[in-house]
Amino acid sequence: MPEYRRVREGRTYFFTVVTFKRQRFLCLKESRIALRNAIEEIRLSKPFEINAWVLIPDHIHCIWSLPENDVDYSKRWGLIKSRFTKMVSKGLVGNSYSTRSRMRKREGVVWQRRFWEHKIRNERDYEIHCNYIHYNPVKHGLVNSPKDWAFSTFHRYVKNGTYSEDWGSMEPIELPEGIGGE
Repeated sequence: MPEYRRVREGRTYFFTVVTFKRQRFLCLKESRIALRNAIEEIRLSKPFEINAWVLIPDHIHCIWSLPENDVDYSKRWGLIKSRFTKMVSKGLVGNSYSTRSRMRKREGVVWQRRFWEHKIRNERDYEIHCNYIHYNPVKHGLVNSPKDWAFSTFHRYVKNGTYSEDWGSMEPIELPEGIGGE
């Protein structure tokens, strides 16, 4: 079994957070509202900046910047996941997938236990991960162009001049292997 260690240095991180059993409910209106409220609530006590974001039906990719000398992203994700789970209705996700291990650890059936994180090393690394985030709906066949996906920061990046409106529309975006944690 591989040894699993969290990165404990740096300030800006890429994350992939996946629903339990890849349930496809995150883009539903109730889920989006609950997730937004959970994030806003947690940011009041544990601030962080969301640099880039995409919400896919069964997972989230994002880049966060944390305050200087604060690397406790694990606590933030734990609080967000817990708060979201309490906010959404049982009918949205059900409880048919619960296992003894999950019940013993008092885990719900909304999120996978772990998440993927990657410390952003430099500007190029940041750019690669932003491209990965914004192209992800196309990669998953949800839309033909990033501009057609409502649940991402792509439009903010177009507005600030980082991307053109047709970025990722004409030809596939080449992304390095091994990023994303999917």
